[in-house]
Amino acid sequence: MVPRVPVPQVLVRGAGVAGLVTSVTLAERGADVTLAEQGPRIGSGASWQAGGMLAPWCEAETAPVEIMLHGEAAIDWWLAHVPDAVRAGSLVLAPARDQGELLRFARRTDGHEWLDAEAIAALEPALIGRFGRALLYPREAHLDPRAALAALAARLQATGGSLQLDAGDYDRAAFTHVVDCRGFAARATVAALRGVRGEMLLLRCPDFALRRPVRLLHPRHPVYLVPRADHVFMLGATMVESEQQGGITARAAMELLGAAYTLHPALAEAEIIETGAGLRPSYPDNMPRVRVQEDGTISVNGMHRHGYLLAPVLAAEVAGILGLQASLGLHT
Repeated sequence: MVPRVPVPQVLVRGAGVAGLVTSVTLAERGADVTLAEQGPRIGSGASWQAGGMLAPWCEAETAPVEIMLHGEAAIDWWLAHVPDAVRAGSLVLAPARDQGELLRFARRTDGHEWLDAEAIAALEPALIGRFGRALLYPREAHLDPRAALAALAARLQATGGSLQLDAGDYDRAAFTHVVDCRGFAARATVAALRGVRGEMLLLRCPDFALRRPVRLLHPRHPVYLVPRADHVFMLGATMVESEQQGGITARAAMELLGAAYTLHPALAEAEIIETGAGLRPSYPDNMPRVRVQEDGTISVNGMHRHGYLLAPVLAAEVAGILGLQASLGLHT
């Protein structure tokens, strides 16, 4: 008779992207998961302000090679778990005066193809006549982070997991494992973690449309514009070595809006429906880590600007630590 293996009782702390992806992954592999969030809603931290670009080839311009190596598997994971995730590629542009930036970007990245003005217009009719050259990264994808978090919360509960909001203290003895995915909120127990401030705007512009994320290069203020439903666009995002809390600064807003106008004058008439700022949890090398702490807690932190891109890889690493294998047919 084969002995019955006890079901792991896992507490995951923090319902941002790392916590939700980890919870879903563990629940799909057979764990009994409780996801506890101290805030009043899912995504209470930096995950709520994210752009939702799944762009490992573009990110390789400044990020370590591991980002690109793990990125395509992460895209597949999101496409399998979030109905609204879209694989339409990414477009990288530069104003005529900054064509050197476009060439530099191309030299530092792989997985792209050059487009001329006619090809740009065919992909994005709204940009007709505005740019003579562009880089297309056809294998990249994007999603709406807020819709994606909600979809993961529903999937967790559908697989038997539970979600607790406004969660307080917990009984460590009630769980066989604790996974800490609280991001910057866990700084007191995570050595070397720092906050990197990011700021963004949400715009609504009925007279403008994009099918895929667009990055506009600039020597000092590169930005991206990510389409969402109903002609809403996420415009972001600054990268400031600061742990200052609070709303978006006037300087950041002007830089972002100036870049949006450069992309297309129609965006000057866009309605600003939301501004936001948050602190991305980051280690000195800007790469995330999964670590087992002295008390046995598994820490998943340091996502920097790669939370949505790397969360599935880190969740699989946590599952491996717990000895949970992927079930046949599950994209985990």
